[in-house]
Amino acid sequence: MPAKIKYEQVDLLKGKLEKATAVFVGEYRGMTVAQSTRLRAQVRAVDGELKVAKNTLFSIAMKEAKMENLPEAMTAGPNVYALCYGDPVAVAKVLRDYAVDKTQKAFILKGGLLGKVVLNVSQVQALADLPPKEILIGQVVRTVAAPLTGLVTVLSGTIRGLVTCLDRIKEQKEKAA
Repeated sequence: MPAKIKYEQVDLLKGKLEKATAVFVGEYRGMTVAQSTRLRAQVRAVDGELKVAKNTLFSIAMKEAKMENLPEAMTAGPNVYALCYGDPVAVAKVLRDYAVDKTQKAFILKGGLLGKVVLNVSQVQALADLPPKEILIGQVVRTVAAPLTGLVTVLSGTIRGLVTCLDRIKEQKEKAA
C-alpha cells in the first residue's frame, strides 16, 4: 500500500499542473546545488517553477490533471520539471540558454508539453526563439492597422489634392486681380 505522503505529493503536483500553461522536462544528473539554485531563480523570475519529483508520481499527477502523457523516453532518468504559469516562451528561453551554457554540462533539456501538444527539444528551442508575448501582440496590431493606415492615406490624398487645387485657383485669381 502506497504511503500517505505519496498521495499528498500527487495532489500537490496535480494542483500545480492545473495552473500551468506549459511543462518542460530536463535531466539534472550531476548538477551542483549552486547550479540548480541559479536555474530555479532564473525560472522563478519569469513566472515559472522547477519541481523535482519521481517520474511515476508526476505521470500520475498528469493523468489526474487530464494532461497528455509525456513520452517514456522524455521521462526516463532523474528529471526536473519546469512548470510555467505565465508566458511559456520566457521559461523556454531560460531553459534553452541554461542548457547551451558552456560553463555547465549537467542540465539537458529533453522537451515539454505546451497545452496538449508534446514538444521535442527542437520544438522547445523554436519556441524559445519566438519574441516575447508583448512584441508578438504589437506585430499583430501593426499588421491589422497597416491596411487602415493605407486607406486613410489614400482618402486624405484626395482631399489634399482638392485643397491644393483650390489654393492654386486662389493664387491665379489674386495675380489676375
